[in-house]
Amino acid sequence: MCGITGWVSYRRDLTEHQNDIDVMTETMSCRGPDAAGVWVAPHVALGHRRLAVIDLPGGAQPMTVETPDGAVSMVYSGEAYNFTELRSELRRAGQRFDTDSDTEVVLRGYVVWGEKLVEHLNGMYAFAIWDARTERLVMIRDRMGIKPFYYFETEDGVVFGSEPKAILANPTVAPVVGLDGLRELFAGAKTPGTAVWEGMREVRPGEIIVLDRGGMRRHTYWQLRSEPHTDSKDETVAHVRALLDDIVRRQLVADVPRCTLLSGGLDSSALTSLSQIHLAPQGETVRSFAVDFPDQDKHFQAIDVSPTQDTPYVHAVAEHVGCDHQDIILDGASLAAPEVRRAAVGARDLPVGIGDRDNSLYLLFAAVRRHSTVALSGESADEVFGGYPWFHDERRYAETFPWLAGRHSLVESGGQISEDLKPVLGLDDHIAESYRTAVAEAPALDGETGLDQRMRVVSYLHLTRMVQSLLDRKDRMSMAVGLEVRVPFCDHRLVQYVFNAPWSLKTFDGREKSLLRAATRDVLPEAVANRKKSGYPGTFDPAYVAAIQSQGADLLRAGHAATELVNRERLTEATTRPAADLDQQQRMLLERTLDLGAWFDIHHPTVRV
Repeated sequence: MCGITGWVSYRRDLTEHQNDIDVMTETMSCRGPDAAGVWVAPHVALGHRRLAVIDLPGGAQPMTVETPDGAVSMVYSGEAYNFTELRSELRRAGQRFDTDSDTEVVLRGYVVWGEKLVEHLNGMYAFAIWDARTERLVMIRDRMGIKPFYYFETEDGVVFGSEPKAILANPTVAPVVGLDGLRELFAGAKTPGTAVWEGMREVRPGEIIVLDRGGMRRHTYWQLRSEPHTDSKDETVAHVRALLDDIVRRQLVADVPRCTLLSGGLDSSALTSLSQIHLAPQGETVRSFAVDFPDQDKHFQAIDVSPTQDTPYVHAVAEHVGCDHQDIILDGASLAAPEVRRAAVGARDLPVGIGDRDNSLYLLFAAVRRHSTVALSGESADEVFGGYPWFHDERRYAETFPWLAGRHSLVESGGQISEDLKPVLGLDDHIAESYRTAVAEAPALDGETGLDQRMRVVSYLHLTRMVQSLLDRKDRMSMAVGLEVRVPFCDHRLVQYVFNAPWSLKTFDGREKSLLRAATRDVLPEAVANRKKSGYPGTFDPAYVAAIQSQGADLLRAGHAATELVNRERLTEATTRPAADLDQQQRMLLERTLDLGAWFDIHHPTVRV
């Protein structure tokens, strides 16, 4: 896992811009604390920060392979989980290897197969290859968009990076946010390929972008397909289990300490149990970590997506599996610390307003990193198997993104956005258009009707919109402290297979995530196997709420730029209401404002409305 950046300019001599690429590369130091490398030629500069996970002595980047027709150089972030098999195949094709790294496997795979390399890869990755033989840049992102990859087109080339901060460090790029960027910030549904910053875009999941002197072309090499599902219930359950066994086995491969992130839910508990099964023959015990808060049992408030506390279930799994478990306890003062919020917002480059859940995730990962370098996470199982409450109630029929159904009031009408900005932003129209575009993309299955047809669309919305935000969050927060988080449920083979299972099969026992529960029940405590979906926990500590109220009041008194984007009247009310009486809308407004404040302080964006 690493951070990559680069600059291609066909009209400049980039050998005169060594300092610029050094600065861009340094912004990625958190993603790669172990090593740094820069490679510069007249029209291309590549930068890399390394987090060493496989082949610790080798695998230095940028990496170059000399061919009879010229050099091929690469910066690469991620993991190719099938690199061992690919290395054997490439050796049979005549390639000789100098390292044991998966990086060299990917690079030599490009030398042999060109862009068709992607057909051979299983993993999470974002990489850029400069092919001196044709003076072209090839940018490739994994199928599900697990690893981030941003770019900014210039008049004579492109600037790219794992994160926007690397691109913003380039002298040709200004930190400008326009109306489209603000809409992305407040909408609650990510538009694939877009970025908040003006002129910046993302390499879309499953996309190849090629740049040469003739311009830029894009090609989608993978996307969800609708196909008939002919397996029986028992065959489907067995196949899901077989896939999970193979995925976990592959994703446990590392030359550094590994662990799992355990919430006591079905998803993370299944991964923890399967990990122990695979590690036990090697004489290893899986390590696991969970987040908790002081007096959570006293302050806990059940909500739709988090109806129960995690800790009792976490401990039941740890005892059942026999893993080496540790609870990470985070108090309200730590979560509310301005420097923690600044670190979390800086990690994401976005003021998304999740607040304590981002702050706690950052602190959790920082604590885990002191013990492990690689962690397996249950992220995305709800999108793949249908775990959210709105998959199962009337919200699935809403003419909007189901997770936003009934929540527009929290975004626009309820008062987050300033009254002056509201009519200019037209957020409801933006969300409606984004929804229509997403639905139109969803691949239909001939002859499918009724609920199965609708749930195929709902699944598609989650797997191409919602999951992108969650994966980006997980990557940024973990890499901000040099922790590599792997997401087994995003293996494209599993995603494609389960996507085509009819809804009646995904809910055959009358509950959410029926297939996953049936496939892993034998390795779980009964209470966990039957536990209702419960999301990543937040804190209900009154001390935390009081602290963010005080910080919000400080921003108001200072006339901070962040308060110009939000409803100041409602913000004032949120800062003065008794902490115990603060409702969800008001807390969201406080979190959003504080995140905006940190974002302005970090990036000093020019906002054009």
